[in-house]
Amino acid sequence: MRVLIVEDEIMAQRSLSRTLESRYPQMQVVGCTRSVAGTVDWLREHSSENGAGMHGGWTQESGVDVIFMDVELEDGDCFEIFRQVDIRAKVIMTTAYDSYAIKAFEAGSVDYLLKPISPEDLDRAVNRVTRDSRGAQDFSQVLQALESGKQKERFIVRMNDRIVPVKIEDIAYFYSEEKSNFLRTFDGKKYIVDSSLDIIAGELQPKTFFRISRSCIVSIKAIQSIVKQAGGRLLIVSEPAADFEMTVSRSRVDDFMVWIAQ
Repeated sequence: MRVLIVEDEIMAQRSLSRTLESRYPQMQVVGCTRSVAGTVDWLREHSSENGAGMHGGWTQESGVDVIFMDVELEDGDCFEIFRQVDIRAKVIMTTAYDSYAIKAFEAGSVDYLLKPISPEDLDRAVNRVTRDSRGAQDFSQVLQALESGKQKERFIVRMNDRIVPVKIEDIAYFYSEEKSNFLRTFDGKKYIVDSSLDIIAGELQPKTFFRISRSCIVSIKAIQSIVKQAGGRLLIVSEPAADFEMTVSRSRVDDFMVWIAQ
């Protein structure tokens, strides 16, 4: 069985590749990708037949048999891949968080593994995908579950002995600092949040919020201006002003420019 690994962490990518090829002789790792764009390109390049898919994109026929796919990639979440390519391979999702995505996987009967991946869980997933004689998985149910269930209306934060509800429309940006995650409201208030940015990113309306880097998610309403910097990065001037350098990662600049112009 030909395997594609979609994982943005190089060490995790190599570890999974070594484990698959050493434990499961029937599996051959034929490719590794780290991003949404890179995965879409790989699938299109290795498809035996390219044509219009059900989403108006491309259909991936037989370039690979099994895909191990991480949810959070370096340029966005993996679900954008399914919006661009109709994948005919069997897919096993991997995620570090028991997040909103899990319900979507279950809605679409998609296999998933929680990181760190245990040998027992990996054995079960490989055995299922090896024995499964069904055709291609229907990811339309996964995408529908994501769209209907991931957006929150408010975040619940704690201030000393008080619990404070903060409406989404009042939030200017989220960011990570010294191993903690925070949100800042448009009136300048700062609150610590319990969820990781990976989980938060999946709970926000993508037309309003954009993850500009691993450490920051910004609302389009908070952006006052954008300054081009050396090396292809962009500096965001926000209101309220950030007490850190709010920059768009190079790998996300193209998607950011499309988002900001919509």
